[in-house]
Amino acid sequence: MAGSVWRSMLTQVVVGAVKRPALSSASFSRGMQTVTLIPGDGIGPEISTAVMKIFEAAKAPISWEERNVTAIKGPGGKWMIPPDAKESMDKSKIGLKGPLKTPIAAGHPSMNLLLRKTFDLYANVRPCVSIEGYKTPYTDVDLVTIRENTEGEYSGIEHVIVDGVVQSIKLITENASRRIAEYAFEYARNNQRNSVVAVHKANIMRMSDGLFLRKCREVAENFKDIKFTEMYLDTVCLNMVQDPTQFDVLVMPNLYGDILSDLCAGLIGGLGVTPSGNIGANGVAIFESVHGTAPDIAGLDMANPTALLLSAVMMLRHMGLHSHGNKIQVACFDTIRDKKVLTKDLGGNSKCSEFTAEICRRIQDMD
Repeated sequence: MAGSVWRSMLTQVVVGAVKRPALSSASFSRGMQTVTLIPGDGIGPEISTAVMKIFEAAKAPISWEERNVTAIKGPGGKWMIPPDAKESMDKSKIGLKGPLKTPIAAGHPSMNLLLRKTFDLYANVRPCVSIEGYKTPYTDVDLVTIRENTEGEYSGIEHVIVDGVVQSIKLITENASRRIAEYAFEYARNNQRNSVVAVHKANIMRMSDGLFLRKCREVAENFKDIKFTEMYLDTVCLNMVQDPTQFDVLVMPNLYGDILSDLCAGLIGGLGVTPSGNIGANGVAIFESVHGTAPDIAGLDMANPTALLLSAVMMLRHMGLHSHGNKIQVACFDTIRDKKVLTKDLGGNSKCSEFTAEICRRIQDMD
C-alpha cells in the first residue's frame, strides 16, 4: 500500500499547486530545457553526478548549467551569491541544489537563507510518504508540510541589547502569511488533498502567530471544499508520532516548519529519502536535498543520492515532464523495494555508483 500511495503522491507534488505568472508546466515541456545545477558541498558533487547520469539514461530533455553559490561580498559589504549564479537562475527559473555548507565565520550568512531571500522562495514543500520496501516504524505516512520560507525567526534580525543579553526578532507579516496560506490551500485543492492544518502557537505569541492564524482563517473561507483545522505546534508533534495518518497538508511559519518537516522525514526513514521543493515568486523554483553535506564520506562513493533524485523528479513534474519523472521514480522505488543494490544507509552495502547504475539499468530496460 505504501508504495502505491507514494507513487500517486509524488506524481501530484508541486504541479499546479500555485499560480505561476511567468511560466507554466506547458511552457517547459517543449524541447530541451536548461536547469541551473548547484552541486553543493561534501557529497553534493557525487549525488549530483548520479542524478545527471540517471537523467541521461531516462533521456530527460534537460541541459545542466552548473554554478557555484558561495557567498561573496558585494557593494557596501552586503552578502550576495555570485552574479553568474543569479543570472543563470534568472534565465532558467529552475534550479536543482545539493547540500550546502555554511562557513562558521562571523557575519557569514546561511547559504540556504541567502538563496531563499535572493529568489523570494517563499514556500518550502516537503512530501513525506512511506516507501515500499524501506522498513520504518510507520507504514502509511502520507502527508505534506508547507513551510513559510522567508521570515519568522529566520529573518536574521538579531542584536545585542547589553552585554550578555541578545534579542532575536520574529518577523511575521500579513502579506507573507496570506501568500503561504493561499499556496497551501491551492496545493491541497489541486492535488486532491482533503484538509489543511495551520500549525501555530498563537496562545503564547498572540500578535505574531495570531496574525499568521488570522490570514489562514481568511483564506480558508475561500476554500470550503478543504477542511481547515488549527492546531498548536506541540499538539501536532504529539499527535504526529502517535498517528501520522491523521494528517494531510500542514502549513506553518518558518521555524515550526523547519522542525516539523524534519520530524516528518524521520517517520519515513530520514532526510536521505525525503524530497523537497522551494517555490518562489515570478515562476522561480529550486528543488533540493535537505540532508547535510556528510563530509566524512565525501569522495568515498558511499553517498545515497535518493533525496536529490526524488527532488529532481519533483522538478520534472513541475516542468511538465511527467513521463520522464515517472520512469525515474519507478526505477528508483523498484530498486529500493528489491533490496539487492542499496547504499549503506538504506540497509545495503553497495556504492553510490552501483546504486546509480542499477537505477539506470532499470530505466533502460523500460525502453
